[in-house]
Amino acid sequence: MSQGMSSIILMVVLIVMIYFMMIRPQRKKDKEDREMRAGLTVGDEIITIGGIVGKITKITEKTVVIATGAQNTKIEFVKTAIASVSRADHSKAEAKKEEKAEPAEEKKPDRDKKVTPKKLTKKSDSEEQ
Repeated sequence: MSQGMSSIILMVVLIVMIYFMMIRPQRKKDKEDREMRAGLTVGDEIITIGGIVGKITKITEKTVVIATGAQNTKIEFVKTAIASVSRADHSKAEAKKEEKAEPAEEKKPDRDKKVTPKKLTKKSDSEEQ
């Protein structure tokens, strides 16, 4: 009976490990992708899963129209074909905020100024006692 019980416990442990190692991370990634695609706005720069880079010009429920190249060639893609988004306008504003906040957080010492250490004098044996 204990051998049957231990094999059942081993199976349960393996199923739990598979869930936490494979299924859960994939669901989390899928959720992040859905949120990214739901948050698309006109003007965002995107990269498709095929490697095409462009700027969003029109968004519908299931598709996105992007402009690519110097002649602004327009191509329509399904939203699921979008691999990543770089929000140019939003990221520039955030970068400026970070630049302003960075000097206040980090105070660097002035390295141009030379500091000379004080001379240490040895105490004689008679002074120590």
